Amino acid sequence: MSKHETQTAQSDLGKTQVDENTAEKPQEGGNEPDSTQENGQKTLTPEQKIAELEGQLAEIRDQLLRKAAEFENFRKRMNQEKQSSIEYANQSLLLDIIPIIDDFERAIQAGESSTDYTSFLEGIKMIEKRFVSQLETKWGLKRFNSAGEVFDPNLHEAVMMEKSADVSEAVVQDDLMKGYMLKERVIRAAKVKVIMPET
Repeated sequence: MSKHETQTAQSDLGKTQVDENTAEKPQEGGNEPDSTQENGQKTLTPEQKIAELEGQLAEIRDQLLRKAAEFENFRKRMNQEKQSSIEYANQSLLLDIIPIIDDFERAIQAGESSTDYTSFLEGIKMIEKRFVSQLETKWGLKRFNSAGEVFDPNLHEAVMMEKSADVSEAVVQDDLMKGYMLKERVIRAAKVKVIMPET
């Protein structure tokens, strides 16, 4: 190879290396990756993130306030309905009592214009019997007799007592005021006279 050919080859080799080095480095003034781009979405600045979070917080706060207001209205409505239920809970019972009052009024009017005491008394007894029967069958209010029964403090309230050698345990002698049970619960104990055994 001649001297001229050797110099030409070295020149071409140097040019190739320069081209490769140039290709490895980004060209100045070229399109660099956008620092605000990430997976195709724009990265927000800290100020923008704070503003976005504040907006979300305001929206959540508004939702909570609306829910709180709805709950308060619901609570008030439930309290009103509860109070109304309490005030009118006995309406059905009172409607059953009203006809009994009508019967008493008629009986009184009949007694005022009649001297037939026996008929008047029978009418009063019929009203009382009807009243007690209706309370028991429809409302579960049952009157119980105690005379002759063994004294039971769960059912009886002793208001008078006597001692006798004829009994071996406390026994109700007289039913002074009858007791009442509502279904299975005693709502008024009977007031009774009790005979106690002599010790």
